Amino acid sequence: MEPITGTAAGVPFTALPPEGVEGSAPLLVAWHMLDAPRSDAAFAAALPMAGIPAWRVYLGMPFCGARMVDGRMDAGLELVQRDPLRAYTDRMISGAADEFPAALAALRDQLPVEDGPISIVGGSLGGGVALLTLARGEVAVRAAALVNPAVRARSVVGLLEEFTRQPYSWDEDANAVADRLDFVARAAEIGDRAKVLVVSGKLDFPQFRADADELVAALRTHGADAAVTTVPELAHPLAEEPGIEPAPQLPIAKIVDDILTSWFTR
Repeated sequence: MEPITGTAAGVPFTALPPEGVEGSAPLLVAWHMLDAPRSDAAFAAALPMAGIPAWRVYLGMPFCGARMVDGRMDAGLELVQRDPLRAYTDRMISGAADEFPAALAALRDQLPVEDGPISIVGGSLGGGVALLTLARGEVAVRAAALVNPAVRARSVVGLLEEFTRQPYSWDEDANAVADRLDFVARAAEIGDRAKVLVVSGKLDFPQFRADADELVAALRTHGADAAVTTVPELAHPLAEEPGIEPAPQLPIAKIVDDILTSWFTR
C-alpha cells in the first residue's frame, strides 16, 4: 500500500499501513534524524519496518520536511549558529515532544489504530524526542527503539561545536537545559515504563556510542528491560544526502530495519 501523508494537530506525518491486517491495528510512532534521513517521508523510506503488523507513523520534526522554511534547511542551520543548545537542540527535541500528545490524539481520530499503549522509534535527535516522551510519562508506551540516539544534549553540543568551530558559552541556564536533556541522569524517571532497544552504530560518533551504553546500564539499574545492539558498519546517518526526499533503502539501513522489525514483532 502507498504511504499516507497528512497533518495531525499541525504536525506533518507519513503513515505506512500494516499489510494483511483488517480493522484496527497497533500504532508505532517514529521521529526522524536531523542527519540524513531528515524528514518524515525520508525516514519512512529508510526504515519502513514493513513486517510489523502495525501502523507505522513518521512525524516531521520542527523546521524539517514540510515545515522547512522556503524548502531549505537554512532555518535549522541558523538556529545552530544562534545557539546550538537552546535555539536548536532543545527547540527540536522539546518542541517535538511538546506537540506530540495533541498529534497522537489527532492520529487516533484519523487512522484505525488501537487505543492501547504505543511503540516509538527515534533516530539521533528523534531519539531524544522518544526519550523525553518516556521521561514525561504522558503517553503509555509499550516499547521504544532508539537508533544512534541523542542521549545527552551536551554530547550534541560538542558535535555542533566542531561543526561551527565555535566553543559554546555555558551559563547557569544552559546547564539547566542540558541537565533536562540528559537521559542517563533521568533514567530513574523512565524506569521500567517500556522495553527499550538501542541500536548503536560502531562507526557512530564515539560520544554517542558511550552515551548509548551508559543509558542502557542506567535503565537496567532502574528495572528496565533494556538492551543495546551494535551494528558494525553503521555510521551516524541512515541515508545519503540530502536526505529530505524518500530514497531507495541503503543496505546498512536494511540491516537496522530488520533488527527493529524483528524486535518489535517479538
